[in-house]
Amino acid sequence: MKILHVQWSVLGTADIEEAFLAEGYDVVRFPFSKNQDVVHNQKVEEELTTALHKEVPDVVFSFNFFPVISKVCTKEGIQYISWIFDDPCVFLYSDTVTNACNRIYVFDKELCQQFQNEGIRTINYMPLAANTKRLDTIESKIDSGYAYDVAFVGSLYIEQLNFFDQMYDALPEYSKGYLHALMAIQMQIQNYDLIESSLSPIIKDLYRAYPFGIEPGNRATREYLYAQFVINRRITSIERIDLLDAVSKIHKVDLFTHFQGFAMPNICNHGPVEYQERAPEVFKRSRINLNITLRSIKNGIPLRAFDIMGAGGFLLSNFQSGFLDIFIPDEDFVYYENKRDLVRKVSYYLKHEDERKAIARNGHDKTAAGHTYRHRVREMFDQ
Repeated sequence: MKILHVQWSVLGTADIEEAFLAEGYDVVRFPFSKNQDVVHNQKVEEELTTALHKEVPDVVFSFNFFPVISKVCTKEGIQYISWIFDDPCVFLYSDTVTNACNRIYVFDKELCQQFQNEGIRTINYMPLAANTKRLDTIESKIDSGYAYDVAFVGSLYIEQLNFFDQMYDALPEYSKGYLHALMAIQMQIQNYDLIESSLSPIIKDLYRAYPFGIEPGNRATREYLYAQFVINRRITSIERIDLLDAVSKIHKVDLFTHFQGFAMPNICNHGPVEYQERAPEVFKRSRINLNITLRSIKNGIPLRAFDIMGAGGFLLSNFQSGFLDIFIPDEDFVYYENKRDLVRKVSYYLKHEDERKAIARNGHDKTAAGHTYRHRVREMFDQ
């Protein structure tokens, strides 16, 4: 079988290609950029059509779903497999999602169920993965001692264009109060998103304050756009900073994030860390690795969590029900229920090294045994 791999700058590109080749598939590459019109793009359509005629692949694959790719595959009668890494992904609401050529995999079971309840059968559930073979070969100085007690690798969502502040400052007082109260309630609830379904009373004010356009042929609602791209990012930002602050009051925290201007007592901000090679070293050399999931991910397991376990690191995460489909709490990973529980468990596992190492080892071995990119490739093509 020959696969035409639509390649763009996304984590996992080398890992999935390695898995394709290891499973015996031929791979040809089609260079692509998501920083262009990926809905209506005549140039891309012509170039992809030419590549399909030249290479005659059996299937087209990409990380994330792109309407322009689906259009060409529909016209040429070739199957298009896409695996969604980003959540939210607005193109899942494109009318092209229902094209018969599509087989789309999302890593959030609740999101999958939402589409299937609407009768959209092109969307399927499949968790993310880790390349444990690659992660096992990355050099680590863990044998000579840990470098960090508690580490977090990830965005604080304060280093990018701040859509929330621009929108919030222009809101009338009633809508500010409504939004503030709604966010405060959401922060007390794990694994359930009430933001999107609660925005209708103020959605006109949100749009007037910061207009969001919706592409023709896209079924995404304004409530979806404001909830997932603006408000849930701000909630995640507040939550991550609050939790890191709580832990740092008792234990030193090592933070690896893009915004180097962030500073708090007892938090060492190392700045960004290269994810493919350097981040796994952090995972390996940290006694405890935190995962604080982006709020737009309803119940799926984030890539960070897979890579921590795949690298043999100890994972302490917020609760996501998707973990329970694959892993056993307190055996393969540990989850916290709230801020107080997080601080308590950090203190406990820093003191109980043998127990912590056993959990990290179990998480790694279970990932290696059933949740690598090769396993996911088999799932894709076995279906």
